[in-house]
This record gives sequence, C-alpha cells and structure tokens, in this order.
Amino acid sequence: MALVETLAEDHRWDALPLDALAEKAARATLGRLGLDPDRYEISLLGCNDRRIGALNADFRGVPQPTNVLSWPSAERGAREEGAMPRLPPPDPAGEPVALGDVAIAWETCESEARAEGKSLEAHARHLLVHGTLHLLGFDHERDGDGDLMERLEAEVLAGLEGAP
Repeated sequence: MALVETLAEDHRWDALPLDALAEKAARATLGRLGLDPDRYEISLLGCNDRRIGALNADFRGVPQPTNVLSWPSAERGAREEGAMPRLPPPDPAGEPVALGDVAIAWETCESEARAEGKSLEAHARHLLVHGTLHLLGFDHERDGDGDLMERLEAEVLAGLEGAP
C-alpha cells in the first residue's frame, strides 16, 4: 500500500519521479521516528507558484509563493520548546491514519535548487522530508523546535543519500 497519494497538478513534475521521491522521503521520515509507514497516509499536491501562492494567502495570510506547505490532520506540536511532538499512534483497527496534506511548488523548488547548486531531485526530496515532519508536529517557530527539526531532517536526508 502506498503511503503517499500524489496529484501532479503541474505537469512539469512529470520530469521527476515525484511519486517515488515522495514515497521514499515519507517512509524514511516515519521510519526514523519509529512509525510504521504502512499504517499512515499522506496526500501530496505537486503544483506551481501561482497555486501555492493562493494557498499560502488563504491559509497563512501570506500572498506569495513558497516552496512547500503542510496541513497536518491534527495538532501534534510539542508543548515545550525543543521537545518531541506527540506522534500519532496507529489506528487500533488497522486503518491508515491520515497525517495530512502537503503541497510543493515547481518554480520555487527549481529556483532554490539552482541557487543552492543542488539537483532538483535532491531539493524536492529535502522539501518532502520537511513537509512530512511538519505533518508529524515538528516546527521551526521556536529555536529549540527548529534545532530538533533540522537535526532530524539532516539524519533522514543522510540516510536517503546513502540508500540504494
């Protein structure tokens, strides 16, 4: 069973294996946190800057494009700065637990990758790990929370880069 259900609204995403990238990034992220990826589900929208800018305006009041947005299905953030969020337990009946939705924007992802001297695939992978961590309650609003999230991102990405 797929962990990530992907809709590529902008067909430029077809140039990358977005489905496979998202599945691998989400599985690695959940696995790093001791969660069985087969017990969860995520929805992903591969879109463009115009679409993500509208979503950013609607949901965050910021009328401009961004690289990735996440909408967790529940509030899972840590109460204390730098602490682990309340990770979602699997459903006792065995149904997949919906973690939430992620949107990623083609133009912003592409321009950031170019500016950072990274491949588009590597940068998209990073943003997908970042978005998955947000769904799990990780954030970077407070310094301690950001440090924890950044450390976990680096660990997950290092594991993905070393994987076959």
